Amino acid sequence: MPASSPGRPVDLAAEAAPLDRKTRDALTAAQLYYLQDIGMSEIADELGTSRSSVSRLLSHAREIGLVEIAVRSPLALPRQLEGEIHRLFGIVAHVVPVPDDVNDVDRLERVAVSAARILGTFFDSNMSMGVAWGSTMSAVSRHLVPRGTQNSRIVQLNGAANPRTSGILYSSEILERYGSAYGAQVHQFAVPAFFDDPATKAALWRERSVARVVDMQSSLDIAVFGLGSPFSGVPSHVYIGGYLDRDDFRALSESHVVGDVATVFYREDGSDDGIALNARSSGPDLDTLRRITRRVTVVAGATKLASLRGALAAGIITDLVLDSGTARRLVDSVPA
Repeated sequence: MPASSPGRPVDLAAEAAPLDRKTRDALTAAQLYYLQDIGMSEIADELGTSRSSVSRLLSHAREIGLVEIAVRSPLALPRQLEGEIHRLFGIVAHVVPVPDDVNDVDRLERVAVSAARILGTFFDSNMSMGVAWGSTMSAVSRHLVPRGTQNSRIVQLNGAANPRTSGILYSSEILERYGSAYGAQVHQFAVPAFFDDPATKAALWRERSVARVVDMQSSLDIAVFGLGSPFSGVPSHVYIGGYLDRDDFRALSESHVVGDVATVFYREDGSDDGIALNARSSGPDLDTLRRITRRVTVVAGATKLASLRGALAAGIITDLVLDSGTARRLVDSVPA
């Protein structure tokens, strides 16, 4: 290999392969133009040629594959992710474009706006919608698009009372927004989120006023819910609102719980067997949820990824509304 002159860089492109003069010049021009952001006039001076010749060299570099130019539209990425999620999980995904540097609160608001609009296309007259309470459902409720329906019902999926509060003001505000938006009857579920004793729950479930709502939950056309997570950037209400004590948190940790839907807990593999707190929960069990034809889940933020993976494994999602960052991480988390 010939030695280089002192102070002069070796022309690796020229020494690596016996390229013809035009290809060498095209490679040099492409490297200067695309990698070093040097203008055509400066490149022409360096190569001892004209600006128009540099333009032809750059065209030649593209034609023979030295340069590949790709346009990545931010509008195309969500559609690609939706296709990947459908292929991997067999569900319908609605991916909301959200920049990665947006904070979790604003991320949730952007996803909630899209979810509210999409939800209106699913609900019509003579239908029943089950709604869980929580930070995500509250955000969605603020952006619902009014749509008049007839003989429709909004049904609360889980109780909201705890030792500190009845939960009625919080849950009823969310439910009333749904009812007002769709002109639907609202059916509240005035029971604790968690009972102290499973036997108390069993007895109350036999009361006609409670059994009426439980029966409605079993015959819903659509259910809409967020996913609770102890790791969320926007704290899930069930984990910070006084619903769980220290022993409850310890039990959930020992059971490897990653999240909940309507206060029913599950692991990342989708299992919920042996999670003691579920026997005291007022939310519909996972089997009941699976029997609902359309189950719309709204998720914002990668901190809910483990909870989302668990819900997907449990088979409780048919339609998923989520931000693009979380969608990308979900797809990337699946082994090739």
